[in-house]
Amino acid sequence: MIEIGEQAPEISANAYFPDQKDIKEFDLKQYRGKWVILAFYPGDFTFVCATDLEGFMEHYDKFIKNNAVIFGVSTDSVYSHKAWTETSPRVKKSRIPLIEDFNKEISSVYGFLNTKSGAARRGLVIIDPDGNVQYISVFNDGLGKDIEHIYNSFMGLKYIHDTPAKKGHICVIPANWKPGKKALDINVVADIGKL
Repeated sequence: MIEIGEQAPEISANAYFPDQKDIKEFDLKQYRGKWVILAFYPGDFTFVCATDLEGFMEHYDKFIKNNAVIFGVSTDSVYSHKAWTETSPRVKKSRIPLIEDFNKEISSVYGFLNTKSGAARRGLVIIDPDGNVQYISVFNDGLGKDIEHIYNSFMGLKYIHDTPAKKGHICVIPANWKPGKKALDINVVADIGKL
C-alpha cells in the first residue's frame, strides 16, 4: 500500500490526448513540477465514469490555473479510450487525457485493482510537484466523484505545500475549508488544548 508522503510509483503507458486527437506516451516524470491528479475509474462506456469526466471539466480551468494536470486511468486499451471520447456525448466535451492500463500494472501498483472484476476501482490520487503522493481515495464503483471536494482538497494540499510553517508550527487545513478561507497556523506547544 502506498503511504502518504511517499514518492509516487512511476508510470509509463500509452494515453489518448483528446485535445490533439492523438495517442502518445505518458510518463509521470514529465510532469514533475506540476500537481498530478490521477482519476481512476472502472471502465470506458460506463455510466458513472462519463459523469466523472464531465464533472472534472466543470472545474478544469481552475485546476489548470493552479498548476495541476488531470488524467483518467482505467484498464481499457488506449483504442477504447479514443472510441469512447469520439462517441459519448459527455466524454466528447472532455479535454482530459486517458491513460491505458490494459496490463493492469498501474492499477495494481497504486492499489486500485479490483481483483474480482479485473477493472480499476473508482478513486483518486493527488501527487505534489515533488512527485510525492499526498491524497489517496478509493470508493464504491457506483459513487461518482465529488469534484468540488477534490478541488478543495487539492487547493488545501497546495496551500500546505506552498506555505512552509515557521519553526515549531504546523500549517493545518480545518474541516470544511474552502479556497480563500484561512488555514490554521498551529504552535505545536502553545496551542495544545486550545482548539
